[in-house]
Amino acid sequence: MMNNKETHPLFLVFMIMAMLALGKASIAETDTAIEETQVIKNVSPQEAHVLIEKNNKNPDFVILDVRTPEEFSEGHIEDAVNLDFYSDNFEEELEKLDKNKTYVTHCRSGSRSAKTLNLMKELGFKEAYNITGGIVQWESEGLPTTKE
Repeated sequence: MMNNKETHPLFLVFMIMAMLALGKASIAETDTAIEETQVIKNVSPQEAHVLIEKNNKNPDFVILDVRTPEEFSEGHIEDAVNLDFYSDNFEEELEKLDKNKTYVTHCRSGSRSAKTLNLMKELGFKEAYNITGGIVQWESEGLPTTKE
């Protein structure tokens, strides 16, 4: 029999194994929580421009213009993809997009793209940004657009 001053070696091994198992479980839980984290936020045109420049050749980065095709043709951010917020199947088309890519969305003044950002959050997109003030603010800050 053990007295209070002695600890059985098997007990120590058991305790160490239990602590290691608990540590691994909490690391796994942390990893899962990190994977489920969304980055959904508004950014200024300047912040968006930096993101766009930084991701210039990144195939997992999308500039999403949610204006009408007519608005889009008048001038847009280079390499932007147009998805008409007012189309009957807008939400369905949005839902088809790869939710693991990074998106910077905008419209004319920021209202439609803010709603789009909220919808993207609900649909489980991992990372999406909205340009505050839309293309109007973008252009007023002298940032480039194209008609191509």
